[in-house]
Amino acid sequence: MGRIKNNKNRRKEPNDMVNDDIRFKEVLVIGVDGEQLGVMSSQEALEKAQEAELDLLCVAPNAKTPVCKIIDYGRYRFEEQKKARDAKKKQHTTEIKALRVSPVIDQHDFDTKLKRAREWIEGNQKVRIDMRFRGRMITRQEVGKEVIAKFTDGISDIAEVSKTPSMEGNTMSVVYSPKKGNKVEKNESKSEEAKEQDQNEN
Repeated sequence: MGRIKNNKNRRKEPNDMVNDDIRFKEVLVIGVDGEQLGVMSSQEALEKAQEAELDLLCVAPNAKTPVCKIIDYGRYRFEEQKKARDAKKKQHTTEIKALRVSPVIDQHDFDTKLKRAREWIEGNQKVRIDMRFRGRMITRQEVGKEVIAKFTDGISDIAEVSKTPSMEGNTMSVVYSPKKGNKVEKNESKSEEAKEQDQNEN
């Protein structure tokens, strides 16, 4: 008794003090249902866990009197791993979408690229604009900067520059990120429009 069964959920984490690893003189023991069983020696606590065919886990080793809990360690590890997976899924990973534009872009193409960028930003994605200077255009970077400034203007209501325009080789890049609260503001503006419509109808 007191050993960890050899399966993937029962495999002891390096930082966990379980069963025979617990060697404090005295510990405060918490039962399976969360009830306090009182202060006792580590050996007594381990025996109580063994009687219940469960494990003893030290949940607060740094407390004045270390706290141990009688639990099913395999189930505990499973739940912890599940929480970690769920937390990872909830972590927001923003994809960066790239658009290539020319420093001599025509208005129609510019409007199309701007519309596409706005759609991505509204979808909570970052957008990177790559502007490649070919041939002699490399000496006319101010033309490209004007296009990027115009692009920034056209998207500034929903996005902000998260990486300022910079040159790498013959390509100038700028990255835009969604402004915080866009969705809220959008919903608020919709509700305001709905109120106005109701007032007009009345």
